[in-house]
Amino acid sequence: MMKGAGGAATEEDVAQETLLVLEEKYSQVEALEDLVPLAMQIARYKIMALHTKSLRRGESASVPVEEFPIADPAEDPEALLERRERLDRLETALLALGDRCRDLFRLKLQGLRFPEIQHIMGAESINTVYTWDLRCRKQLLERMKGGR
Repeated sequence: MMKGAGGAATEEDVAQETLLVLEEKYSQVEALEDLVPLAMQIARYKIMALHTKSLRRGESASVPVEEFPIADPAEDPEALLERRERLDRLETALLALGDRCRDLFRLKLQGLRFPEIQHIMGAESINTVYTWDLRCRKQLLERMKGGR
């Protein structure tokens, strides 16, 4: 019925708490035919409260920690090598681009929006910046693919 380990309530705890409530709040009830149904109702409320508390805490759906392997916080060496190679290819590709493309990417990485980039780079139209962006991204992708 109730869990006994880890400080959770047991059947004895429910019985003791029921007797305490009877003694403290219903000491005037002495007739056995009144006392037994009252005790059962109090015990029912105590059990429902424990069940609700258990559900709220997620104890019924909990899974023992022993069933899950401990994840290694270190990155997989193969993934680390692939990431490093990708970054090297990106750096090489960025250095091969022209000054305008590098400046455009730098400004975008700083979080600036196209109207702000237009002003900083001195473009006459925002469409010019959009065109530069399209061409620069295309060049970067071509250089990244060529580096594989």
